[in-house]
Amino acid sequence: MECNKIKIRNFRNIEEAEIEFDAGVNILAGDNAQGKTNLLEAISFTALGKSFRTTHEEEMIRFGAESAEISLDFTDSVRRQNITVRMMPGKRRHIEQNKVKVGRLSDIVGAFRTVLFCPEHLSLIKDGPSERRNYLDIAISQLYPVYLKSLQRYNQILKQRNQLIRRAEDDRKTFHDTVEFWSEQLAHEAAVIARYRVQYLKRAAGQIRACFAEMTDDREVPDAVYAGSSHGEPESYEDMEQTEKAYFKLLMSNHDREIGAGSTLWGIHKDDIDIQINGRSARAFASQGQQRSLALAMKLAEGEVCAEICGEKPVFLFDDVFSELDSSRRAYLSGKMKKRQVIITTCEPSGIAGGKMIRVENGKYF
Repeated sequence: MECNKIKIRNFRNIEEAEIEFDAGVNILAGDNAQGKTNLLEAISFTALGKSFRTTHEEEMIRFGAESAEISLDFTDSVRRQNITVRMMPGKRRHIEQNKVKVGRLSDIVGAFRTVLFCPEHLSLIKDGPSERRNYLDIAISQLYPVYLKSLQRYNQILKQRNQLIRRAEDDRKTFHDTVEFWSEQLAHEAAVIARYRVQYLKRAAGQIRACFAEMTDDREVPDAVYAGSSHGEPESYEDMEQTEKAYFKLLMSNHDREIGAGSTLWGIHKDDIDIQINGRSARAFASQGQQRSLALAMKLAEGEVCAEICGEKPVFLFDDVFSELDSSRRAYLSGKMKKRQVIITTCEPSGIAGGKMIRVENGKYF
């Protein structure tokens, strides 16, 4: 997969831009706050249907502009394609794929696939479970549209069930009359999602071990296994019927505790990845250097699994990560960039060998 060209109008500080990319390494070089990350955000937005920096769409529209537009040309294993998104404050997005109108951005997720690696991801191991769940959701959604649909249904059902819980103190009858229905629906989607996550991690774990071994000369052996809130063994989540029953039992087991907490206490929104080195928790026992190597290995594994399943490598987006890595990890990452399309932002281009240089200054690209 290759990102060929992007046209941008009134996105962040970019008034008007048209940038073409090489098939290999592309270096976006410039001082801070000039528009390097804005360009990566625009590219990523067409892949994921959301920003990795904000949940507020109006923040992405250039100040004073009536609309913003991103038009991305890319090539997959079959043909050249286009995704165009137009955003207008207070109005529904206008989305087209190959000049055909699309109802929602989530409908095009997986058409153009990327792996984003930014400094925040270096804390993937030590941060909370939500960051690791987000890692899984982004990776799997680009591979399996049915996963994204199930995740969207789950989040909507969870919202309804949480509203029911919060109203329970004042309306116990409605709660007891309907909580079983919402719990059944939630448990069903949880079983679908957990199965995809476990199967994905089984693939990714081998790639993580391979990348980590290359960085550390096989001194330690990492692993990544699913830690579900139903407390079953990772393999048990591949049995959807068993998983659904386990989550349903938990969701019906202690309503007073949930009412006290004001939210749903069990489900895939509470699950985690147990990342280990030599059988010990990496979050608790790994050094900062080991944690960074593991985070880098997880992001590279994301690309390798994508290539295995889809038959083509995704586009890698590296946002100022070279400045956050030591010399050995920079050298390793530089080696892994070969035979991949990579778009990198940096303030210090001299530290990156080869590639097409694109200078960035105040939202303009030269």
